[in-house]
Amino acid sequence: MLLSLAVCACDDEKTYEDMKKAERAAVGAYISEMGINIIPFSEFIVDSVTDVANNEYVLIDDVYMQIERNPKGLEDARQMKDGETLTLLVRFSEYNISEGDTILGNIYDSDNPDVMRVTYEDGSYSATFTSGYMYSYYGSYVPTGWLTALPYIYMTRRQSQVAKVNLIVPHTKGTSQAASYVYPCSYNITFTPERLYDTD
Repeated sequence: MLLSLAVCACDDEKTYEDMKKAERAAVGAYISEMGINIIPFSEFIVDSVTDVANNEYVLIDDVYMQIERNPKGLEDARQMKDGETLTLLVRFSEYNISEGDTILGNIYDSDNPDVMRVTYEDGSYSATFTSGYMYSYYGSYVPTGWLTALPYIYMTRRQSQVAKVNLIVPHTKGTSQAASYVYPCSYNITFTPERLYDTD
Protein backbone atom coordinates (compact mmCIF):
# COMPACT_ATOMS: atom_id res chain seq x y z
CA MET A 1 0.00 0.00 0.00
CA LEU A 2 2.80 2.41 0.91
CA LEU A 3 4.53 1.66 -2.38
CA SER A 4 1.37 2.35 -4.36
CA LEU A 5 0.84 5.66 -2.53
CA ALA A 6 4.43 6.69 -3.31
CA VAL A 7 3.93 5.87 -7.00
CA CYS A 8 0.70 7.91 -7.08
CA ALA A 9 2.45 10.84 -5.41
CA CYS A 10 5.22 10.73 -8.00
CA ASP A 11 2.67 10.60 -10.81
CA ASP A 12 0.94 13.70 -9.41
CA GLU A 13 4.13 15.76 -9.37
CA LYS A 14 4.56 17.98 -12.42
CA THR A 15 7.90 19.05 -13.75
CA TYR A 16 8.59 22.62 -14.85
CA GLU A 17 8.42 21.43 -18.46
CA ASP A 18 5.00 19.90 -17.78
CA MET A 19 3.78 23.19 -16.31
CA LYS A 20 5.12 25.20 -19.28
CA LYS A 21 3.40 22.80 -21.65
CA ALA A 22 0.13 23.24 -19.74
CA GLU A 23 0.59 27.02 -19.86
CA ARG A 24 1.05 26.99 -23.64
CA ALA A 25 -2.04 24.83 -24.00
CA ALA A 26 -4.07 27.21 -21.80
CA VAL A 27 -2.98 30.22 -23.86
CA GLY A 28 -3.80 28.43 -27.10
CA ALA A 29 -7.24 27.49 -25.82
CA TYR A 30 -7.86 31.04 -24.63
CA ILE A 31 -6.88 32.53 -27.98
CA SER A 32 -9.23 30.13 -29.74
CA GLU A 33 -12.08 30.67 -27.29
CA MET A 34 -11.81 34.47 -27.50
CA GLY A 35 -11.63 34.43 -31.29
CA ILE A 36 -8.29 36.25 -31.31
CA ASN A 37 -6.55 36.74 -34.65
CA ILE A 38 -2.76 36.92 -34.48
CA ILE A 39 -1.15 39.25 -37.02
CA PRO A 40 2.57 39.21 -37.87
CA PHE A 41 4.80 41.85 -36.32
CA SER A 42 5.83 42.99 -39.81
CA GLU A 43 2.22 43.94 -40.47
CA PHE A 44 1.72 45.57 -37.08
CA ILE A 45 4.85 47.73 -37.17
CA VAL A 46 3.73 49.53 -40.34
CA ASP A 47 1.35 51.73 -38.34
CA SER A 48 1.40 50.15 -34.83
CA VAL A 49 -2.32 49.37 -35.05
CA THR A 50 -4.28 46.26 -34.15
CA ASP A 51 -7.77 46.10 -35.64
CA VAL A 52 -10.09 45.74 -32.64
CA ALA A 53 -13.10 44.97 -34.85
CA ASN A 54 -11.23 41.89 -36.08
CA ASN A 55 -9.90 41.16 -32.59
CA GLU A 56 -6.30 41.39 -33.74
CA TYR A 57 -3.33 40.82 -31.45
CA VAL A 58 0.38 40.85 -32.25
CA LEU A 59 3.03 38.66 -30.61
CA ILE A 60 6.00 40.66 -29.27
CA ASP A 61 8.67 38.94 -27.16
CA ASP A 62 6.29 36.20 -25.97
CA VAL A 63 3.54 38.70 -25.07
CA TYR A 64 0.35 38.94 -27.12
CA MET A 65 -0.79 42.54 -27.36
CA GLN A 66 -3.85 44.35 -28.64
CA ILE A 67 -3.86 48.13 -28.68
CA GLU A 68 -7.53 48.85 -28.09
CA ARG A 69 -7.15 52.63 -27.97
CA ASN A 70 -4.17 54.86 -28.78
CA PRO A 71 -4.33 58.68 -28.65
CA LYS A 72 -1.69 58.99 -31.37
CA GLY A 73 -2.53 62.07 -33.43
CA LEU A 74 -4.06 64.12 -30.64
CA GLU A 75 -2.42 67.52 -30.25
CA ASP A 76 -1.41 66.93 -26.63
CA ALA A 77 -0.40 63.28 -27.01
CA ARG A 78 3.19 62.17 -27.15
CA GLN A 79 5.51 59.29 -26.38
CA MET A 80 8.09 59.24 -23.63
CA LYS A 81 11.40 60.96 -24.30
CA ASP A 82 14.81 59.44 -23.70
CA GLY A 83 15.93 60.04 -20.13
CA GLU A 84 12.41 60.89 -18.98
CA THR A 85 10.49 59.53 -15.99
CA LEU A 86 6.70 59.73 -15.83
CA THR A 87 4.20 58.85 -13.15
CA LEU A 88 1.38 56.84 -14.73
CA LEU A 89 -2.02 56.23 -13.18
CA VAL A 90 -3.01 52.71 -14.12
CA ARG A 91 -6.36 50.96 -14.18
CA PHE A 92 -6.36 47.26 -14.90
CA SER A 93 -7.90 43.84 -14.52
CA GLU A 94 -5.84 40.67 -14.06
CA TYR A 95 -7.27 37.33 -15.21
CA ASN A 96 -5.65 33.95 -14.56
CA ILE A 97 -6.05 32.13 -17.88
CA SER A 98 -5.23 28.68 -16.47
CA GLU A 99 -7.77 28.93 -13.66
CA GLY A 100 -10.35 30.97 -15.59
CA ASP A 101 -10.67 33.46 -12.77
CA THR A 102 -10.14 37.20 -12.22
CA ILE A 103 -7.44 37.71 -9.60
CA LEU A 104 -7.21 41.44 -9.14
CA GLY A 105 -8.28 44.76 -10.59
CA ASN A 106 -9.20 48.37 -9.97
CA ILE A 107 -11.19 49.20 -13.10
CA TYR A 108 -14.31 49.88 -11.06
CA ASP A 109 -12.46 51.74 -8.30
CA SER A 110 -12.10 55.12 -10.00
CA ASP A 111 -10.71 56.80 -6.88
CA ASN A 112 -7.79 54.41 -6.45
CA PRO A 113 -5.69 53.92 -9.57
CA ASP A 114 -2.40 52.11 -9.25
CA VAL A 115 0.58 54.45 -9.42
CA MET A 116 3.53 53.41 -11.57
CA ARG A 117 6.81 55.27 -12.08
CA VAL A 118 8.23 54.61 -15.54
CA THR A 119 11.66 55.57 -16.86
CA TYR A 120 12.69 55.45 -20.51
CA GLU A 121 16.44 55.44 -21.06
CA ASP A 122 18.68 54.25 -23.87
CA GLY A 123 15.79 52.59 -25.68
CA SER A 124 14.44 50.55 -22.76
CA TYR A 125 11.75 50.97 -20.13
CA SER A 126 11.86 50.22 -16.42
CA ALA A 127 9.10 50.73 -13.88
CA THR A 128 8.04 50.29 -10.27
CA PHE A 129 4.69 50.43 -8.53
CA THR A 130 4.56 52.97 -5.71
CA SER A 131 0.98 52.42 -4.52
CA GLY A 132 -2.25 50.66 -5.43
CA TYR A 133 -3.60 47.14 -5.76
CA MET A 134 -0.60 45.65 -7.58
CA TYR A 135 1.76 47.26 -5.06
CA SER A 136 -0.24 45.91 -2.11
CA TYR A 137 -0.57 42.42 -3.59
CA TYR A 138 2.76 41.87 -5.34
CA GLY A 139 5.09 44.67 -4.22
CA SER A 140 6.88 47.30 -6.30
CA TYR A 141 7.87 44.99 -9.16
CA VAL A 142 6.12 45.72 -12.47
CA PRO A 143 5.70 42.65 -14.70
CA THR A 144 7.94 43.07 -17.73
CA GLY A 145 5.00 42.04 -19.91
CA TRP A 146 3.27 45.29 -18.96
CA LEU A 147 6.13 47.25 -20.51
CA THR A 148 5.62 45.64 -23.92
CA ALA A 149 3.03 48.24 -24.93
CA LEU A 150 4.97 51.36 -23.96
CA PRO A 151 7.06 51.76 -27.14
CA TYR A 152 3.90 51.80 -29.25
CA ILE A 153 1.41 53.95 -27.35
CA TYR A 154 1.05 57.68 -26.87
CA MET A 155 0.26 59.48 -23.62
CA THR A 156 -2.55 61.94 -23.03
CA ARG A 157 -4.43 63.17 -19.98
CA ARG A 158 -7.78 63.15 -21.79
CA GLN A 159 -9.67 60.50 -19.86
CA SER A 160 -11.83 59.47 -22.80
CA GLN A 161 -8.78 58.97 -25.00
CA VAL A 162 -6.13 57.43 -22.73
CA ALA A 163 -4.15 54.51 -24.09
CA LYS A 164 -5.82 51.16 -23.50
CA VAL A 165 -4.22 47.79 -24.19
CA ASN A 166 -5.03 44.12 -23.75
CA LEU A 167 -2.18 41.72 -23.02
CA ILE A 168 -1.66 37.99 -22.71
CA VAL A 169 1.41 37.58 -20.51
CA PRO A 170 3.29 34.32 -19.87
CA HIS A 171 4.61 33.46 -16.41
CA THR A 172 8.13 34.47 -17.43
CA LYS A 173 6.98 38.08 -17.90
CA GLY A 174 4.27 38.16 -15.27
CA THR A 175 4.05 38.71 -11.54
CA SER A 176 6.22 36.91 -9.01
CA GLN A 177 3.24 34.69 -8.19
CA ALA A 178 2.67 33.80 -11.85
CA ALA A 179 6.37 32.98 -12.17
CA SER A 180 6.26 30.74 -9.10
CA TYR A 181 3.14 28.83 -10.09
CA VAL A 182 3.66 28.97 -13.88
CA TYR A 183 0.41 30.44 -15.14
CA PRO A 184 -0.40 33.01 -17.84
CA CYS A 185 -2.58 36.07 -17.29
CA SER A 186 -4.56 38.38 -19.50
CA TYR A 187 -4.65 42.06 -18.64
CA ASN A 188 -6.81 44.98 -19.64
CA ILE A 189 -4.84 48.16 -18.86
CA THR A 190 -5.19 51.91 -19.28
CA PHE A 191 -2.25 54.30 -18.80
CA THR A 192 -2.88 57.93 -17.81
CA PRO A 193 0.09 60.23 -17.14
CA GLU A 194 -0.24 62.14 -13.87
CA ARG A 195 1.72 64.99 -15.47
CA LEU A 196 2.41 64.93 -19.17
CA TYR A 197 4.67 67.96 -19.41
CA ASP A 198 7.12 69.51 -17.00
CA THR A 199 5.03 72.69 -17.03
CA ASP A 200 1.79 70.91 -15.93
